[in-house]
Amino acid sequence: MEIYRICLTKYAGELVASGNPGRWNERGQLVVYAAGSRALACLENVVHRSGEGLHSLFQVLRIAVPDALAVTELAAADLPAGWQQPSAYARCQPLGAAWYRRQATAVLRVPSAIIAHEHNYVLNTRHPDFGQVRIVGREDFVFDSRLKDPDPA
Repeated sequence: MEIYRICLTKYAGELVASGNPGRWNERGQLVVYAAGSRALACLENVVHRSGEGLHSLFQVLRIAVPDALAVTELAAADLPAGWQQPSAYARCQPLGAAWYRRQATAVLRVPSAIIAHEHNYVLNTRHPDFGQVRIVGREDFVFDSRLKDPDPA
């Protein structure tokens, strides 16, 4: 399986986790987020950066997850009501945190809160199988200026 991550060029050399909290992890849990498509990775960046800083130097990473590697999935139907709302991190974090602590798999497949029927991937950098997850390509990525400009001429 190939997944994608768009990040600042200075961080594109390796999959490094900051330990900052996210929708599916608590502070201190070392995970990396990726998306099922380049388009979703782009949209996730636009949303989480509030459309700011998109003029910086970015790269898109192509990340290979071996087909034989087990993946845990959280299905949208099994999530609490309103899970996709920006204010719902407290509803989702315990689910991802429990997965992280169990150490059953290195990869968690989660539904996108932005686009129904699309998926993001949470990579546990502390899992023994994480070493099998590899960056297999990277290229410069430029955000279209219309993503921020509400009135393109």
